[in-house]
Amino acid sequence: MPEDDEQKENTIMGGIFGVASKSSCILDLFFGIDYHSHLGTRRGGMAVYDKKRGFDRVIHNIENAPFRTKFDGDIGEMEGNLGIGCISDNEPQPLLVRSHLGNFAITTVGKINNMDELIANCFKNGCTHFLEMSGGSVNPTEMVAALINQKDNMIEGIRYAQEVIEGSMTMLILTPKGILAARDRLGRTPLIVGKKEDACCVSFESFAYLNLGYEDLKELGPGEIVAVTPDGVETLQKPGEEMRICSLLWVYYGYPTSAYEGVNVDEMRYHCGDMLARRDRGEVNPDIVAGVPDSGIAHAIGYANQSGVPFARPFIKYTPTWPRSFMPTQQSQRNLIARMKLIPVHRLIKDKSLLMIDDSIVRGTQLRETTEFLYRNGAKEVHIRPACPPLLYGCKYLNFSRSKSEMDLITRRVIAKREGENVSDKVLADYADPNSTNYKEMLEEIRKELNFTSLKFHRLDDLKASIGISPCKLCTYCWDGKE
Repeated sequence: MPEDDEQKENTIMGGIFGVASKSSCILDLFFGIDYHSHLGTRRGGMAVYDKKRGFDRVIHNIENAPFRTKFDGDIGEMEGNLGIGCISDNEPQPLLVRSHLGNFAITTVGKINNMDELIANCFKNGCTHFLEMSGGSVNPTEMVAALINQKDNMIEGIRYAQEVIEGSMTMLILTPKGILAARDRLGRTPLIVGKKEDACCVSFESFAYLNLGYEDLKELGPGEIVAVTPDGVETLQKPGEEMRICSLLWVYYGYPTSAYEGVNVDEMRYHCGDMLARRDRGEVNPDIVAGVPDSGIAHAIGYANQSGVPFARPFIKYTPTWPRSFMPTQQSQRNLIARMKLIPVHRLIKDKSLLMIDDSIVRGTQLRETTEFLYRNGAKEVHIRPACPPLLYGCKYLNFSRSKSEMDLITRRVIAKREGENVSDKVLADYADPNSTNYKEMLEEIRKELNFTSLKFHRLDDLKASIGISPCKLCTYCWDGKE
């Protein structure tokens, strides 16, 4: 799951949660949203509906304090039996909207790549204005609302928005009658409905409602639209056949207790480690296997179980005074805080050959510093095994990171050094092939730059097998550039 490495601090996927209950939904909504805090660090929001009071909404900045702390004072003041909320690292949401379709609140998870085109079309179709956020950008959630409002009813509007948005879009819409939930057209992000007596919830994360007494009821399919009320769920648009769910949900974003398409995150990560160990057999002989806390621990356990090399924790992450949400914008301060969190266990490092597993390498900055940290504490060797293939492409479909350029990826910097900046798709495809000379030489350049003893990435074919669902249903664009 996203944790403390530099790349994890840049995670900005976001999460959404909603509750429809015959009694107050406030506490269920509060805790359900809070269970999505691993998916974002900037903003949280709640919107509720009460028959007497109407709509109410609150949004807070959660950069320097957790969701629970910021919203604790609000839950005693809010009333309602219907509610939606989110963890968001981009735009303020949920939004309250008044239109010819009635009053509603809306929250979204996704990415809009054709924003300028959609803005122009909205103006042509009678939209008069958008409220700009800081930096001059349009709130994507407001854009989704504007698209919906161009049609004669809510369902047609949702369908229209799903059709014209390039990227992805999963949404919850709160109305006086209940919650409309719509999964992305190709199912790039998940959406699951839970049920208990007199209440239903809808959640990005499958585990978020378990401690609240809900049981799994239904996982929405790609493009499916449902109405959620306290009595149950009604399908308003059947799911499509084609799916491209993000593979990084299992490798990178997902919390260990989450499951997507019936596949548990931690179990998948054990499989990753198992396959990494099988590929390594006879090539390295480490004294211990360790996971970078906490993102690589499950993968490391899988590796240790398969290889027979003992699993250990040669350094521990100290978090009581360093909440994940606190992360300055200055890179030097970020690097210092990342170092401050790691406490070495000298007896498990000194004169030891260590094999370290992390979920990924994005920029590589923090993993290089972690490696140097281990050497300074006496490590003899540091072998690195990322649990996913080399990232070669910036994500087109989700807000994978705050990076603005693919050149932030260490792979692309190495390729540019070897090939120049204008690299053809054919050449990039060769670098993505684990059997090619270019791939092997790229890894060697990365190994030397980051000062690893050895480096071997998880292969894409092994990653697909680790997930275990049909490969044609998986999005692997960030690794192979295939749509």
